[in-house]
Amino acid sequence: MKLDNINDYIIDFSLAINIGKSKLIEYGIFPIKEFGIYILVAIINEQIDKSKIEELFNKPIKCIKISKKVFEFEINYLEFKYEICNLAKQSILLSDENDINISSIFLFSDSLLEFAIFVKASDIHIETTKDSVVIRIRIDGILVQFFKLCYELYYILSSSIKLFTSLDISQKRLPQNGRFSKNILDLDYDFRVSILPTISGESIVIRILDNQKAFIGLEDIGFSDDVYAKISKNISYTQGMILITGPTGSGKTTTLYSILNRLNHNQMKIITLEDPIEYNIDGIQQVNINSDIGLDYEIVLKNILRQDPDILMIGEIRDSKTLQVAIQASLTGHLVIATLHTNDAIKTINRLLDLKAEPFLIASTLRLIVSQRLIRVLCENCKIQVEVDGLRVYKAVGCAKCNLSGYSDRTIITESLEIDEKISQMINAKTDIANILQYASYKTINNNSYQKVLDGIISLEEYYRHEI
Repeated sequence: MKLDNINDYIIDFSLAINIGKSKLIEYGIFPIKEFGIYILVAIINEQIDKSKIEELFNKPIKCIKISKKVFEFEINYLEFKYEICNLAKQSILLSDENDINISSIFLFSDSLLEFAIFVKASDIHIETTKDSVVIRIRIDGILVQFFKLCYELYYILSSSIKLFTSLDISQKRLPQNGRFSKNILDLDYDFRVSILPTISGESIVIRILDNQKAFIGLEDIGFSDDVYAKISKNISYTQGMILITGPTGSGKTTTLYSILNRLNHNQMKIITLEDPIEYNIDGIQQVNINSDIGLDYEIVLKNILRQDPDILMIGEIRDSKTLQVAIQASLTGHLVIATLHTNDAIKTINRLLDLKAEPFLIASTLRLIVSQRLIRVLCENCKIQVEVDGLRVYKAVGCAKCNLSGYSDRTIITESLEIDEKISQMINAKTDIANILQYASYKTINNNSYQKVLDGIISLEEYYRHEI
């Protein structure tokens, strides 16, 4: 009997609630849905006595097989899922297309947000298929499907999210972006919303912004001693350019805000250009880029120097024009801190050349490149030591404390390239980056990551997943 995907079904959690957790665990079963004359039940052991289960439900059953870990996942979140799905049903029953029941859908939305925060999620993905609404939650960088609900919920949920983000409820053909704030479990959170029309409805992504993360100290991020020392040294200069690089979701924004918090005092005027602003910081002038009205990076950067700033933070260098103005600002007595999408520190030089920056300008302005990733940390409660090719390492297992993933939270892995006089000369002379790398001889992200494997912090699987 092959394993089935329980996520293919819209689960009626009331069936499991009525039986009770202890019985479900005893029999190794999880009821999915009632279909007229029978109940579909997920099992973990094919040798199960079907007659006993049918006696339990007082109805014939049909079985699908699931893994033990999937079973434990469903048992672990049974009460949460039952409550949220029950609120979803109420929202559908009490609303129709012309009259949304605000109180019921807001209860559902609040419960969903609370649940996402409880499991330490960074994003909620609400997606439509032909016949359902799927809700996936990103935890430690990995998307996990938690709910599959009736398609009827889509219109109600979409309209309510647009309502409390002040978006156009009637607009379903164009992308929309908004944000809202809420106090949940006595903490303030900001939520950024992106809505994208798709062939089957809309894809809605809610980014959870924990305001506490805007104030993480630079020393608390998790940089190695040498990288931390280089950052601390280079942000003390009054001019030049510092680049934080890495893919989307690698923690670049957190690093930027930590640097800004370190530099934020009355003797400095700091201006940021962000698209969008993620966290509000007192004492810093933050500009929200809005290309729809012509307020783009190029326009703002051309005028920003008249504001007499000491430090500029550019959320992302996306094109050659933005880079040219950033270089110009760093040449004229300003410290410029920005992000760039590159895989590693050394390739950042090639990326700057691709963006039409002159080698002599890069050489004279660039001070430091920090490349980073976020990598999942093994759960201390359930990790076990194993031997792989003669090497003693730890592997992920999974328990209730880590959402059965085997991992709990993430840590940063980094590499940094400081531009000294020799490297500056090599860039100016258009030296091949392989030669620059040979001269610089810094600890790479792979080195940093492998050391964390040896230290028992991450698994080999995570190391290979992030290997460059």
